[in-house]
Amino acid sequence: MHPPATKEDERVARAYRFADLSGYRVGQRLAVRAAGLVFYLAISALGSTARFRVEGWEHWEEAHVGGPPVMAFWHEQIFLTTYYFRRRRIVVMTSQSFDGEYIARFIQRFGYGAARGSSTRGGVGALVEMARLVRAGCSAGFTVDGPRGPRRVAKTGALLLAKKTGRPVLPFAVAPESFWRLGSWDRLQIPKPFTRAVVRIAPPIHVAADADEETLEAKRAELQRALEEASAAHPPRPPRGD
Repeated sequence: MHPPATKEDERVARAYRFADLSGYRVGQRLAVRAAGLVFYLAISALGSTARFRVEGWEHWEEAHVGGPPVMAFWHEQIFLTTYYFRRRRIVVMTSQSFDGEYIARFIQRFGYGAARGSSTRGGVGALVEMARLVRAGCSAGFTVDGPRGPRRVAKTGALLLAKKTGRPVLPFAVAPESFWRLGSWDRLQIPKPFTRAVVRIAPPIHVAADADEETLEAKRAELQRALEEASAAHPPRPPRGD
């Protein structure tokens, strides 16, 4: 006999399954399902043609010692990032809205989990839910300048989650060589077919459980620099030893 499912087991399972759409009108339900499928197919089609090269894999391994990290990247790189890190059971925060539902659907098709939180507490509730999921063994993913910008300005959400869970923040970039840019606030990158792409993983950033506002701001500045360097066309090389 299998042991009975715990509340933690149910919380994890809920993150990876489609939400009930009974609260939406019929047309909205169809739109959510259609949009989720279209985005999944588009990302799969273009992502499968990309040729990836990884730099800094040792930082990935370091960040995973003892548990999953809190992964952090820029919103503009979400298209190819979604494809590259698929099937790793990473949980991301989605809004409780019509847009949030179809986003949750297409990322769940790629093996991601969605943390929505409570309808009354909004983003705060989602952050609490993500902390519980990280403690249950799930990685977390943050677009640290999302959901609406300013573009390429790191916020503190990922750092607060690291503080709550004791897990490090892992900054990274997935940067295609050839891409189109949309006119959206984040200037979203859409990779061109068969582009090369570099996955740059920076050293993990640790946040103490007793970190105060001044320390969090210093860590935010460190995260900002790490993401800027990882996203640069030619990031600075570490100094050579004597």
